Amino acid sequence: MKRCTLLLFLIGTLISQAFAQPIPAYKNPDLSDEVRVEDLLARMTLAEKIGQMSQYVGPKHVARSEKNLTLKEMKASDAFGMYPSLHSSQIPEVISAGKIGSFLHVTDPEEANLLQSYATESRLGIPLLIGIDAIHGNGLVRGATIYPSPITMASSWNLDLVRQSSVETAREVRANGAQWTFTPNIDIARDPRWGRVGETFGEDDFLVAEMGVAVIDGLQQGDFDEDGQVVATAKHFIAGGDPSNGLNLSPMDLSIRSLREDHFPPFERAIDAGVFTVMAAHNEVNGVPAHANHFLLSEVLRNEWDFEGFVVSDWMDVERLHTYHRTAKNFKEAVYQSVSAGIDMHMHGPKFFDPLYQLVGNDRISVARIDDAVRPILLAKFRLGLFENAQVEPSNAESVMFNEEHQQTALELARQGIVLLKNDSNTLPLAPGARVFVTGPNADNHSLLGDWVFQQPEENITTVVEGLREVGGGLVEIDYFDLQGTVKNIQPNKIVTAAKQAKSADVAIVVVGGNPLRYERKEKTSGENVARSSIGLIGQQLSLVQAIHATGVPTIVVLINGRPLAEPWIVDNVSALVEAWEPGALGGRALAEILFGHVNPSGKMPITVPYSAGHLKAFYNHKPTAKVRKYADAPSHNLYEFGDGLSYTDFAYSNVTLSSSNISIGESTTLSVVVKNVGQRSGDEVVQLYIRDKFSAVTRPVKELKGFKRLSLEPGEAKRVEFDITPAALGYFGIDMSWQVEPGDFTVMVGGSSRRADLEAIALRVSSR
Repeated sequence: MKRCTLLLFLIGTLISQAFAQPIPAYKNPDLSDEVRVEDLLARMTLAEKIGQMSQYVGPKHVARSEKNLTLKEMKASDAFGMYPSLHSSQIPEVISAGKIGSFLHVTDPEEANLLQSYATESRLGIPLLIGIDAIHGNGLVRGATIYPSPITMASSWNLDLVRQSSVETAREVRANGAQWTFTPNIDIARDPRWGRVGETFGEDDFLVAEMGVAVIDGLQQGDFDEDGQVVATAKHFIAGGDPSNGLNLSPMDLSIRSLREDHFPPFERAIDAGVFTVMAAHNEVNGVPAHANHFLLSEVLRNEWDFEGFVVSDWMDVERLHTYHRTAKNFKEAVYQSVSAGIDMHMHGPKFFDPLYQLVGNDRISVARIDDAVRPILLAKFRLGLFENAQVEPSNAESVMFNEEHQQTALELARQGIVLLKNDSNTLPLAPGARVFVTGPNADNHSLLGDWVFQQPEENITTVVEGLREVGGGLVEIDYFDLQGTVKNIQPNKIVTAAKQAKSADVAIVVVGGNPLRYERKEKTSGENVARSSIGLIGQQLSLVQAIHATGVPTIVVLINGRPLAEPWIVDNVSALVEAWEPGALGGRALAEILFGHVNPSGKMPITVPYSAGHLKAFYNHKPTAKVRKYADAPSHNLYEFGDGLSYTDFAYSNVTLSSSNISIGESTTLSVVVKNVGQRSGDEVVQLYIRDKFSAVTRPVKELKGFKRLSLEPGEAKRVEFDITPAALGYFGIDMSWQVEPGDFTVMVGGSSRRADLEAIALRVSSR
């Protein structure tokens, strides 16, 4: 009997092994990601492939939009989405059918886990890639660490700190169930009327590229294949930051030279740094919308730069090929134009699927093109480890978000990003025992958080007034007057009352600027789709400053804003001016530490402040003839230059040398300079290197940033700083648009800003031998 039983068992085992299904290669974590991708791709139907190219807004977000918005409002919005043909309650069925590959606007781990569980029910169990606009921290999630905005980060000129803030942002993004961030924005911001300046790293392609690479390195940390790492997105490709009329989405007509010299470099650097996704721009470029631009998305991005990731559309911009740009007669044609040009994933909604399926069926788009789009999307999911575990532990988010380490990074980044622009008679730092009057519409609100942030817990935010009380409560007497107004609307009687109350003070601080908060739509004055026709203070804010100044009390103006603000009267008349930008959750404390002298200001401007909107375009690396003539009705100078920024100490530059002042084409040299702190306080200096090609076949800018280093110096301390000057720093696109280094004379400049008076110069000759 025992023998019979054993025999039956052996027979059963052999039969079960014979009929057992081997594990599919794509589910085997021991195989390479590339092998797994090809195995999975071979198993997928056309419908499943197009599903991977389809991104939707999260069901919770859609449900809120269904409740709060009309269809007309939704169509006009770039922030809120819903689908007239698909109710939010039906989205899980579409996931289970394998027709959705990605989501955005999923802001809590519970919803992310639920959506991933629906994905496991699909035939092949392909997980979802969840993206979010984590521009300066995971700000669309309540309780996240809100770091200073990108324009504030750029003012720090501290790549290590920017990289660290991105490492921490990646942790918070993953803890909340997302794996993909739509950042960095590496547009070149050359028009302060444009609402998205605060989302960029400024006007210079070199600084923008360096900052963008720091963000990418921090988010992805290589191949984003370990816990706490996410996919980054270089956006917006291309030229959205130089709009023809200051308005987001407006057309751009640019020469190939301007594209290659000014706008392409940050994106090429991003590709070299391994960024895995690129987002196309809203705007047209030279008559062709970016979302249908084969030259940009395929010829340059893939063929020339060897980009191996995928391209995602921006919000509803495939649809806008038909509705706005009118290059497509209908949406089906818009899908054809965008996918043929190089768009790999559609943001967002169900309309994309059927037209693309039909286009493939009609042989207008090949299956090979679909495979090329899907392959990197799947590769991202494998690298992220989503096939092994797409779920997150919700309780982990609380311990990761806004923890002490992240707070410290945000605080330090704010300290280094705030710029002191004026300090007559050493008004700052504030003297102990002073009576300090504080007012202004931005003195005690959350405007310092910047755009791309939803409402955060009050206890996580330190406003300007709170920071002053926290840091200076035992040092000075602080008298705060609440205007009970906004940057757009201050009642005249409140201005009168504020001026009367200020008379008894020793010094007055007036906090003015803009409102970037997307949850205060009616009051918003900067941010996405919020352009301005002028660049002065909006509303009655200048009148407020003038009324306080008229009392005779020394007046300090603090700007909380996301774009350069031009007010010549303030520059000429107030005692001190601080550009705080949008310094983030702990910005109020950082600002107070600077005002009281606990921290020495060290930020430098990443963008020019022109005299007025009539002086546009204004940027430091202009061509020689840009400033030959003068305006008849106003001064022609800028209010502040690129690289400007004061300190409570002084720095001296000396002993500028080159390791070789005569080099051949293809050779490099090294500039050396000694920087000394000649003041009485320790401080940080940002040493900036500029180069000018003195004579060239094609006109060149009067100077171009080619390097920078931030260093700390004690009083009396000196350090030698070196910069390698390589052929890459000397070359340009010649008459035939080929990259070349011309023989001839160059001026190499080094100093504390781009101003001629702040720079030490030395001659360099490049010979053809």
